[in-house]
Amino acid sequence: MAGEHKRTVLVVRGGWEGHVPVVATDLFVPFLEKNGFEVRLADSPAPYADPAFMSEIDLIVQCYTMGTIEQDQLKGLRAAIEAGTGMAGWHGGIADSYRNSSDYLHLIGGQFACHPGKHPDDEDAGTERHNFVPYTVNMLPEAATHPITQGIGDFDLVTEQYWVLADDYNDVLATTTQKVRPWDPWHREVTSPAIWTRRWGKGRIFVATPGHSLDVLQHDSVRTIIERGMLWASR
Repeated sequence: MAGEHKRTVLVVRGGWEGHVPVVATDLFVPFLEKNGFEVRLADSPAPYADPAFMSEIDLIVQCYTMGTIEQDQLKGLRAAIEAGTGMAGWHGGIADSYRNSSDYLHLIGGQFACHPGKHPDDEDAGTERHNFVPYTVNMLPEAATHPITQGIGDFDLVTEQYWVLADDYNDVLATTTQKVRPWDPWHREVTSPAIWTRRWGKGRIFVATPGHSLDVLQHDSVRTIIERGMLWASR
């Protein structure tokens, strides 16, 4: 993007290796570079604690499942976002990070609770595939005109369906509904946000819950939403 100010993105990737954080984020690095970002990589949230470094960051893309965050790192992350740095991520890399920190959960607005799997006696029991179920991502009316989701309709996936604990400060663009099956202990359907944004100070936050594996990230709708979400969140 010649003639335009070059923005800087910090890609923080690590934590639980089941979400292949390096390979997953590498899918999006060429897109970010094509859109004028200088890409900086980190394998932990340590850079969040450096105010001078974070003042130069226009966008954080985080793919860091579980793990822990230190108080100075969290303080730096929140300060950067409040000052205008954007934050974006998908699946457990943003919605299941740093379970030790309630302040982080408050910042992001949604926390992974579970991904109910197939019947307990299914042949896939005990394997990763036991958690892969068919479900629909339902776009809300607000999604029709939002720059992240405009032109994208409901779509179906077969992967982990995130049951998310969230609050109503989120601007939800899409949801997914967990059905009640004969073996489930809950008694009514539960609808969780699947794609949402959140304003924090001068910053913008984007979250998409699909993204467990590379095939999901390469789904046309999922990839388009994540790419647009990163651009939307950036300063």
